Amino acid sequence: MTVPHLSTALSGPLLELESRILTAQPQIEHWFRSQWHNHAAPFYGSVDLRNSGFKLAPVDMNLFPGGFNNLNPDFTPLAVQAAQSAVEKVCPEAKSLLLIPENHTRNTFYLQNVASLVHIFEQAGLKVRLGSLNPEITAPTELTTAHGDTVRLEPIERRGNRLVLADGFNPCVVLLNNDLSA
Repeated sequence: MTVPHLSTALSGPLLELESRILTAQPQIEHWFRSQWHNHAAPFYGSVDLRNSGFKLAPVDMNLFPGGFNNLNPDFTPLAVQAAQSAVEKVCPEAKSLLLIPENHTRNTFYLQNVASLVHIFEQAGLKVRLGSLNPEITAPTELTTAHGDTVRLEPIERRGNRLVLADGFNPCVVLLNNDLSA
């Protein structure tokens, strides 16, 4: 397994901090595993960190993260493994996933994030479709991401207690990447 390395314009104190973290990695990973067993963790999230040179501190937790497009491509296998594990916890036999992104679909960098997230779940063995809560999306709509990829948003329909797409796509798992603040 490849170990990620922190990078920054600073080169002094961070090297020592990074070295300590890497040396303690087995103990850190053991602690995280024990905490996952004791607490219900969110499906996914991201944490903003601040580096003061001698300590690293979390300052913000995002339950609907944007930034999967910023992951190092070398760590895609780790992201895929994490996705498989997270999906297995909510639905061990899952074959399909409906991802509901934010409504600000014109932000091309956010769309790149969505495309990256779709790729991770597809690599995890799932059929992935994108559903939209945006009232402007009334038919399948293709949008271009910051890097020229395309994502296809489809209007969501409610049938009984299920969210489906018009063509009958009936997902095993529905995943929000939308804080529903609007």
